[in-house]
Amino acid sequence: MGGSSYSDDDYHARVAYKVSHAIPTFDYDSKIKSGAAPCVAHSTLDPKGVTRESRDSDAHPESLAIAIIFDGTGSMGSVPVTLQAKLPQLMGLLLRKGYVEHPQILFGAVQDYFADRVALQIGQFESGLEMDDNLTNLVLEGGGGGSYEESYQEALYFFGRHTSIDCFEKRGKKGYLFLIGDEKPYPITNKDEIKEIFGDDVQGPLTAETLVAEAQEKYHVFFLIPMSGTQHGRDPVLRNRWAALLGEDHVIGMQEADGVCEAIAIAIGVNEGTIDLDTAAAHLKEFGTSDAIVAGVSAALDPLAKSTALAKVGTGDLPGTSKRSEAVTRL
Repeated sequence: MGGSSYSDDDYHARVAYKVSHAIPTFDYDSKIKSGAAPCVAHSTLDPKGVTRESRDSDAHPESLAIAIIFDGTGSMGSVPVTLQAKLPQLMGLLLRKGYVEHPQILFGAVQDYFADRVALQIGQFESGLEMDDNLTNLVLEGGGGGSYEESYQEALYFFGRHTSIDCFEKRGKKGYLFLIGDEKPYPITNKDEIKEIFGDDVQGPLTAETLVAEAQEKYHVFFLIPMSGTQHGRDPVLRNRWAALLGEDHVIGMQEADGVCEAIAIAIGVNEGTIDLDTAAAHLKEFGTSDAIVAGVSAALDPLAKSTALAKVGTGDLPGTSKRSEAVTRL
């Protein structure tokens, strides 16, 4: 719900405690892999029958919902480790550099409904260190179906139909949804999947296009591709599919997975109009970011920066739009 506040000191104290007590960073996943726990979503991350909320509070009177969902299958195994280790950099850019005032961050993971035991995990929107609990309680099966598709559309369904966010409902301001992966979504989600994962009854299959449109009603939706060390990261077919769904400027191709936190924070700042890419590059250097990641982030976000600039002067397509029709009928 996001009523607490983030502290770097608390984060580092937690990391030190786990190290001193030999507790794995992803402790729940370690218990599953050792056979000490069954392979099911942690109770705090199970998407069935729940709605996740981002709410204003006295501490955070103008909350901004930010969801980060990564592919938990085999080729993307380094991403959750990077996200957890770089949480202070993400929060530092968002908060200390003033990209947004009151971020509430939700972490989750998507895998393959047809090949993995845990297809979708969704945490809660949090302003404080509780977000690290959501991240480190994830199951990381490392599987996948080998079909060049994963169940990203299940995450889109959840954010379109099972979230309630004050930034949008009170102020008409969209939140942010970042999907991180290296494969395409399945073209449809059938009613049996939806019933099993969410407990919902729907009339028929839902297309990826429909689910994207629903999520985009209240979120700026991005797909971030780590291009190195992933199976399909450099394949233009992958980028073209997501560009057709989200718009070219909302597909972010990162040369290195180590830059995902930085790319997310700067994409938000650029889209919010609180920074430009030159200022962002200077901020990254202040954080000790390598020249390679600074250059990679700047190049990856250049299309977004240009489209945002066009939108400000009233020309060109608005960020996140594509050539597909906006009139999508809910099935």
